[in-house]
Amino acid sequence: MHQHMSTQKSRREFVKHGGLISTGIIAAPMMSNANYFSGANDVIKIALIGCGGRGTGAALQALQSKQHVKLVAMADAFKDRLDSCYKNITAEDLSDAGTKGSVKDLVDVPEERKFVGFDAYLKAIPLADVVILATPPGFRPIHFEEAVNQGKHIFMEKPVATDPEGVKKVLAAAAVAKSKKLNVVVGLQRHYQNSYRELYKRKDLIGDITSAQAWWNNDGVWVNARKPAQTEMEYQMRNWYYFNWLCGDHITEQHIHNIDVINWFKGSYPVKAQGFGGREVRKGNDHGEIFDHHFVEFHYADGSILNSQCRHIPKTSAKVDELIIGTKGKIFCGAANIRDHKGAVLYQFDKKQENDPYQNEHIELFAAIAKGEYKFADAENGAKSTMTSILGRMATYSGQVVDWDKALNCGLNLQPEKYAWDAMPKSMPDENGRYKVAVPGVTKFY
Repeated sequence: MHQHMSTQKSRREFVKHGGLISTGIIAAPMMSNANYFSGANDVIKIALIGCGGRGTGAALQALQSKQHVKLVAMADAFKDRLDSCYKNITAEDLSDAGTKGSVKDLVDVPEERKFVGFDAYLKAIPLADVVILATPPGFRPIHFEEAVNQGKHIFMEKPVATDPEGVKKVLAAAAVAKSKKLNVVVGLQRHYQNSYRELYKRKDLIGDITSAQAWWNNDGVWVNARKPAQTEMEYQMRNWYYFNWLCGDHITEQHIHNIDVINWFKGSYPVKAQGFGGREVRKGNDHGEIFDHHFVEFHYADGSILNSQCRHIPKTSAKVDELIIGTKGKIFCGAANIRDHKGAVLYQFDKKQENDPYQNEHIELFAAIAKGEYKFADAENGAKSTMTSILGRMATYSGQVVDWDKALNCGLNLQPEKYAWDAMPKSMPDENGRYKVAVPGVTKFY
């Protein structure tokens, strides 16, 4: 199941061309020794759940973590995706990345440990110490819950859910993960990027944060057309970006990165949101039910406001960035500097010190696991930043002011009644092949 190509490219290009950045767990009483690592001779076994572009990149980065790791199991709903992923991973030439030996030496996945189908994750997770969750995000809550229940360390891609009920499931599992001292890293990679970390350390230079702006504006992503003989379930999963039960709309799947930065620097989450959005150019049957633009005004409890925008419209201005405004100055995240209100530079990050945050997520996670350290508990923030993006989607879809607590507890569950190839998703096409799209002023959530 593949994710958008920009992230895949950034991950894979670093593995091929970038130098690696230098940089289990102390088990709870009832945990297996499989999750405790006492030295360099212990092999950390990895299972990959979701074998699209995102999963391929994440697996390669895990294998480049400089620890004694081995990929031992793979799982995906589609056999062709799994086979393609395996071929791509084992074909990679990583010698210029400073790795000893070939990537094939780090992969031990015979046919009997390649699992296909909706229940494939149940077969792969028990075989590993660390689980990589990289399917479309609609599956994240059940996969995360299972991995936690089995006492595994976890890397999971963002977002971590597509609806409020999924967010609640992740929050509950996150609490269990903490009690078991399981390391959990979420792919909100700016938390692992040197420039953002240095800006965060110096955020007090701008005083109290009063407002912020965030952007994810670009041309958009791929479309997979319907093919003859596909069931509705297969079609939607192949074209998953355009269905909310799988993707959550691009405000959740992509723009969560920028929204999360503001939550991180604020140290809090919005209490309500209002905004607008729609479908201006992306209106075809294969575009499912999602919008192509959103603008949201997020309100925090202290009165500060985040103005957030994301757009998927070709030939429009592109911008992916964050700006944080305080009583004394501004943080320009993309430029990696802090200025006072007269424009004087208070701090400038040296871009020569930048790292690849996608790789660094894995470097730091696997280093902690190898040392038997409990250092990472990203799931709660991942769930709440995911909920922030869902709150924004609910605001743009309805055209109403949407309250955080009411939205989180409104009972919205977009998942199908069962996961099977002949099952019917909740969003179905009409006789003309078109899907129902939210209408502001008409659509309601509570």
